Amino acid sequence: MPRCPGAFLHRALAARHTCRSYSAQAQAQAQAVPHRRPQPFPIEIDTQPPPQKQTDPYALVAPELSQLRASLLGLVGSAHPGLSDIARYYFLQPSQQMRSLLVLLFSHATNGLGTHWAQKAWAAQREAQTGLSEELDRPLKLPDVLNNWHPSMPNNTASFASVFELRPPGLYTPPPLPPSSAAPQSIPRLLPVQLRLAQIVEMIHIASVLHDDVHDGLPTPAAQEPEPEPEGFGNKLSILAGDFLLGRASAALSRLGESEVVELVAGVISNLAEGEMLRGQGVQLGQTGPPHTLADAWDVYLRKTYLKTASLMSKSARAAVVLGGCREGEVWKDVAYAYGRNLGIAYQLIEDTIEYENLAPGLVTGPVLFAGEQHPELQSLIQRNLAGDGDIERAVDFVSRSDGVERTRRLAQSYADAAREVLQLLPDSDPKTALDALAETAISRTW
Repeated sequence: MPRCPGAFLHRALAARHTCRSYSAQAQAQAQAVPHRRPQPFPIEIDTQPPPQKQTDPYALVAPELSQLRASLLGLVGSAHPGLSDIARYYFLQPSQQMRSLLVLLFSHATNGLGTHWAQKAWAAQREAQTGLSEELDRPLKLPDVLNNWHPSMPNNTASFASVFELRPPGLYTPPPLPPSSAAPQSIPRLLPVQLRLAQIVEMIHIASVLHDDVHDGLPTPAAQEPEPEPEGFGNKLSILAGDFLLGRASAALSRLGESEVVELVAGVISNLAEGEMLRGQGVQLGQTGPPHTLADAWDVYLRKTYLKTASLMSKSARAAVVLGGCREGEVWKDVAYAYGRNLGIAYQLIEDTIEYENLAPGLVTGPVLFAGEQHPELQSLIQRNLAGDGDIERAVDFVSRSDGVERTRRLAQSYADAAREVLQLLPDSDPKTALDALAETAISRTW
């Protein structure tokens, strides 16, 4: 059996110590003075790791965020002035653009890592050289609105002409072959399809805000006197505007040319509807009805939180990585999804602590559920989804006399820590550091 080098060295040092000779005076002093642990030197040693350099996530992609907002209205378009007014109002309001930010940061952090990145970069460069990239930026409103049902229908074919002008196809010219899958020599950059995805997820988010405003019965945006002031949106127009944006987002989504991305984003739209059902009607495990226990209420609450908030963040981040050339089996897609899921839940938990007094019937939040553990009399209110007379006021009072807000913040911190942990799988870069800082900002925010 091989000897342990550490044990051998220890024995050698011990033998050296016992063989050392001392003077008679030193030996007498050693016997007179009892053995005491030597005092450490008065030197403060910093055992903490050096602080990690923080990168401002918004500053890192500020020009791209500004470009996306500036071109968003031109992309949407509308034949109805009312829909244009309401879209303009929401798009021009101050916004954190959290969903678009995630798409841009993960695009920066993972471009160049996927096995198909070289083909993606080559295709984007070729489209820019041949003018095909203009198709991606073309407004979603065609000159002839009657052709809107079929965007690929040529403009020279009028829908109500007596005879359609049909042009025979020309000779087929196959496109040039793409390069090999070797890593590109240039520094990875954002692809036009990733920029468009960032706009699509912002459109979906605004559509969900429009629908939520109708559900919550909030004041209409017209009451806030924007400039220029709309005539008054109303519930019906808000619903139609939300549906209109979802339709425009779906049309833009089809131009990205990636079936997995279409499936991911389409799933988000379904999730938003499912989450609204959970929030508004207390649907539990596919059945309408209030929760019977606190465990049931926690299950509904966390499901709603994922469907309404975390789904868009997680699936849009994953979609950005897919557009960058990552394929099934590559960990970068899973990192993006796991980060977005955990960040989204943490973000909503903090949101519920900031606005813990703004409760509504059917909406039981984390602070209320934690307060229900301390105040059993609150549980009967939770079981009827705060739908009784005076339930909202009593629930807020119970929360204020409990540590429900602080425990919810600690739960949010655990999700944020999980989001930061999965980032360790990414190569070191400024976008990775910015994503780490974004998770911390989501917890420390007060807005």
